[in-house]
Amino acid sequence: MAKENLHKNEGAEVVAEAVSKTDLFFKEYGKLMAIILAVLVVLGAGALCWYKFLYQPAVVEAQGQMTSAEQSFAEGDFETALNGDGNALGFAQIVEEYGSKAGKSVYLYAGICELQLGNWDSALKYLNSYKGKDEILAARAEACKGDAYVGLENYEKALAHFEKAAAKVDNMFAATYLLKAGLTAEKLGQDDKALSFYKTIKDKYPQSMEGYDVDKYIGRIENK
Repeated sequence: MAKENLHKNEGAEVVAEAVSKTDLFFKEYGKLMAIILAVLVVLGAGALCWYKFLYQPAVVEAQGQMTSAEQSFAEGDFETALNGDGNALGFAQIVEEYGSKAGKSVYLYAGICELQLGNWDSALKYLNSYKGKDEILAARAEACKGDAYVGLENYEKALAHFEKAAAKVDNMFAATYLLKAGLTAEKLGQDDKALSFYKTIKDKYPQSMEGYDVDKYIGRIENK
């Protein structure tokens, strides 16, 4: 019985000591913890208000501005699509005012417009800012970079981007990118590499538009 009481007393002392330490901690740091908690609450509320009343409306507004630019793009009016018509904004202005709030595709649109207008460096600037994860669009962006480098007569970089584009997709689009890679490789005097691209089109994508004509490219190299 004495031992049992001793254990009980020791246990009570441990609990009392722990409570005492806890009380001491809160006496020393309670005010600081309350301040920190209050700051976190204020920051959380501020972030929620920013998201609900500023960010979300900006996203809606930015996406609304995209409609007119996309229409001009679909019609092949790349100048208006890029720079607007004085009433509706173009992709360049949307990027400047809203950034990615309009969606990641705004950079791809702007890059293609610049490419179509022959502004190679500006095209690359927009295309390098495109971070979309859709494989088809990502491949298109790589191929457009290749086209821009062709315009700049930097054929080695162009070839690298056409190869990246072809590697990102396994469909008829790949045939287009492989043909561009082949033509660029020929430009660099890399006939063996070009031939491998053409033969890949023939073997993997014979039903593509490029596949119907690829024999002439193969024959051109083999008959040299």
